[in-house]
Amino acid sequence: MHEDVVVAQWSLQVEEVRKSYGTREALKGVSLTVRPGEFVALLGPNGAGKSTLFQLLTGLFNADGGVVRVCGHDMQREPVRALGRIGVVFQQMTLDLDLSVEANLVFHARLHGIAGRESKARIADALQRLGLSERAHDRVRELSGGNRRKVELARALVHKPSVLLMDEATVGLDPASRRQLLDEVLALREGGVGILWASHLVDEAEEADRVIVLHRGKILAEGTPQSLVAASGVASLAEAFMTMTEGGEPSSGSLQSSK
Repeated sequence: MHEDVVVAQWSLQVEEVRKSYGTREALKGVSLTVRPGEFVALLGPNGAGKSTLFQLLTGLFNADGGVVRVCGHDMQREPVRALGRIGVVFQQMTLDLDLSVEANLVFHARLHGIAGRESKARIADALQRLGLSERAHDRVRELSGGNRRKVELARALVHKPSVLLMDEATVGLDPASRRQLLDEVLALREGGVGILWASHLVDEAEEADRVIVLHRGKILAEGTPQSLVAASGVASLAEAFMTMTEGGEPSSGSLQSSK
């Protein structure tokens, strides 16, 4: 317990992370942080390196260099502790369509060593929070796309993670479902969950505490939405994003806002 208190300044730390596939550099020394209770939007066009970064953060692949720490736990040296503090919703759905909503969550809880009354209580709480209590016994394939995403979010929260990773989680959702999912995740800040939300949709980043612009494997800028707009000299975050990513590099050092 003492160790977690000491390292609680950061939910997630990424330092100079690099990853290549053959001769192609997917990530070129990426560094970022997420504080407890902070919503950080990782904004980048398709092919920017967002999914590669998430694969490294979730232990699916190893980085070629750099360090990833989750609540102070080094991903390379303490993978079990680090991964145990992470909840994730991937771009591609990973639920079992033929199992019920509840069965999917029970399976996930057991993977984290949570069973019996504790498992039932946590699952009931997650489903109630997301308005899915009445769908607990329905098979996942009977749910709409928006409700399937909610189940994935409930699953990611069952083990009470310190960090929530959302990788293009609104892809394929209608506007109302997209807005609802974003609101649910934004509300998690009150409980101290640090959130890294990856997206290529600028409107999903407008309510973030900080925005990090990733393009061609490099971070071009970071700061509050307002500071990035002001530094770019345009009228909106969408215009600032286009200005930065069309050229591939920041137009000036002023775009690198302080954390």
